[in-house]
Amino acid sequence: MNVNEKLIRVREQMELLGLDALLVFSEDPHGSEYPANYWKFREFLTGFNGSAGVLLITRQHVGLWTDSRYYIQAEKQLRGSFVELFKEGQPNVPDYLSYITYTLPSGSVVGVDGFTISYKTYTHLVNVLTQFGIRIRVKIKIIDDVFAPREELPLNEVIDVNFTETAGGQTRQDKIAAVRKLMLKQNATHYIISALDDVAWLTNLRCNDVEYNPVFYAYMIVTQDEEHLYIDPHKLTTAISRRLDEDNIIVSLYDHFEKNLSNLPSDARVYFNPERLNVRDVMALPGNVIKIEGPSLVAQLKCRKTATEIDYMRKAHVRDGVALTKFLCWLSDEINNNQRLTELDISKKILALRQEQSNFIGESFETISAYGQNAALCHYAPNIESNAQLKPEGFLLLDSGAQYTDGTTDITRTIALGNLSDQQRRDYTLVLKGHISLARVHFPYGTTGAQLDTMARKDMWRYNIDFGHGVGHGVGYCLNVHEGPQRISKTGGNAPFEIGMITSIEPGIYREGEYGIRIENLTVCQPAGESQFGQFLQLETISCCPIDTRPIIPEMLSDNEIEWLNKYHDNVRATLSPYLSDAEKAWLENATKHISKG
Repeated sequence: MNVNEKLIRVREQMELLGLDALLVFSEDPHGSEYPANYWKFREFLTGFNGSAGVLLITRQHVGLWTDSRYYIQAEKQLRGSFVELFKEGQPNVPDYLSYITYTLPSGSVVGVDGFTISYKTYTHLVNVLTQFGIRIRVKIKIIDDVFAPREELPLNEVIDVNFTETAGGQTRQDKIAAVRKLMLKQNATHYIISALDDVAWLTNLRCNDVEYNPVFYAYMIVTQDEEHLYIDPHKLTTAISRRLDEDNIIVSLYDHFEKNLSNLPSDARVYFNPERLNVRDVMALPGNVIKIEGPSLVAQLKCRKTATEIDYMRKAHVRDGVALTKFLCWLSDEINNNQRLTELDISKKILALRQEQSNFIGESFETISAYGQNAALCHYAPNIESNAQLKPEGFLLLDSGAQYTDGTTDITRTIALGNLSDQQRRDYTLVLKGHISLARVHFPYGTTGAQLDTMARKDMWRYNIDFGHGVGHGVGYCLNVHEGPQRISKTGGNAPFEIGMITSIEPGIYREGEYGIRIENLTVCQPAGESQFGQFLQLETISCCPIDTRPIIPEMLSDNEIEWLNKYHDNVRATLSPYLSDAEKAWLENATKHISKG
């Protein structure tokens, strides 16, 4: 079936169920950013495969809402269907809730699969829609009836990292004890953990159920004297099952989780994160238990990396930098020798070089290898249809990352392949200025990402230039490449920075139909001293790879910015040279030469 045929089929099911509208979200029951294929119903229906989007199907209309990262991609992928694109955040564009209340009459019924919507989102929907006499139903089976053939949930084996460096120096019981202390502060008897990366971190187990994220489908319930892990037992080896038993972790069936929630004691005080626990699971709780809503307790612990984790992360970034530098040297030779390369060739080459590095277990996200105008799509990934051939001119944007057993990487370089226009050079220099501005900043304890965001944009704003995505996101330790609670963003960056947080800095400029530029490194939040005005923090760069200096207009940089870049390149050269061939060392020596004005 094509997109329109699938939507017609959905409407037939809606009519049988008495639904006037159907909301399709992008999440799985755990609120994952990247769900397994089993849960990709929105992508199945529309062909749009961006990580964020809400689909609304009514009897007369179909709309898809997504953010600025995916405007161009969604326009292309929805072409030919009767799905209308709503660009979130644009003037005069209603959000999907406003659209529902404006177009549906009182008495209408909106359906949504309760396993794919968080309790927080559900509560907001109810609060808004009931004012207009519109009801919500969360127990529907349209997905099961239409989404066929549907992949099974993954059954991959988990691996135990409890006694390796991946554990970051903390055993399962160390971490569970820390969680229990936080539970006591919340006066909670039971803590429901639904986020997959939280479960993986707490158990020191890893898997590959979700592409690019070393996690597995499971829930946990922690009490003051028991820990219950809900997982398909086929995923556990005999040895891991024995060690979990030795650690007093009780293994139960994944499919029994909802039923067991309904059997919690009536005097339970249940803590959960309403942004990650789905509404069906919350509804399963007995009506007389006390529900305590709050942010993830596990996230509060795992976002602050231990000294051991930071040490291993640095080592992982050195190996990653070796792979990237070998790639950049190879690319320079290929371009100079007029070899025919495509975006997919680039993706394959950087993966092959990373696979040569020790402790490599996979990519941390789908590589963004974007040449020319394709780079104007922030989250573009090449495929057979879009695969552009590189030319000895313009920019190649390469945003890639890896999962190592001792760390997670995420890095972006924009590479000049040949002649550039004055505008391209100016834009590149502005992006670099934005990056350095944040990389050099000192800020008082308690500062949030929303406050830091402006630092990366201020120089662009002087030229009436801006970009739609956030400046930075948290990164896990051999876990999800996007990790909270910290973000550097105009909106949503309300968590204060803490020592040990690892966060990206990635400003960009994107000109539709022309090119895109982004420069990204990862940083670790470190102390910057104390004074009579309090404690101050700074962001130490841990990514280790040369930044292309050829597009830079040196006169646009301050002396301090030039000093930062030259020192960064001194460190890159000294750190990586021992692992390179003579030819690669010579290339790196040239690529990291000091720049100066005039």
